[in-house]
Amino acid sequence: MKTTRNLWPLGIILTFVLFFCGMATVVAIAVTHRENLVSENYYESELKFQDQIDAAARANKSGAAVNCDSAGRRVNITLPTAQLAQKFSGIVEFYRPSAPKLDCTFRLDPRADGRQTLDVSGFATGLWLVRARWNAAGQDYFLEHKINVGGK
Repeated sequence: MKTTRNLWPLGIILTFVLFFCGMATVVAIAVTHRENLVSENYYESELKFQDQIDAAARANKSGAAVNCDSAGRRVNITLPTAQLAQKFSGIVEFYRPSAPKLDCTFRLDPRADGRQTLDVSGFATGLWLVRARWNAAGQDYFLEHKINVGGK
């Protein structure tokens, strides 16, 4: 007479072993995965967002503009000449959402007619955000424009 073997204990043990291996895999993936935030000081910059909204409204009202030529090789920034006569300082930031290590910053230094042209032909092709920030006569201004370098 043959006796049948009970497979329930083996099935229960195998289920726990597979569950443990699956959880260990998920934990290992979660620990090694690097998530890049938009900026290193994301939460601090979020608190200052209302100031940026006000600065963008002032920039739009002043007539300032950021444009990119059709080939995506030059970025033209136009500022009101009246602001240049006052105490003026600013920066232009090129932000690459897909690769934060490629970000770069330039000094905002327009000519007497209020225009500044920046050559971006050496930049990686794809989407970039141009952010211009400046202060004229104690007022902050902000412009943001999407460009496609090397694209159509």
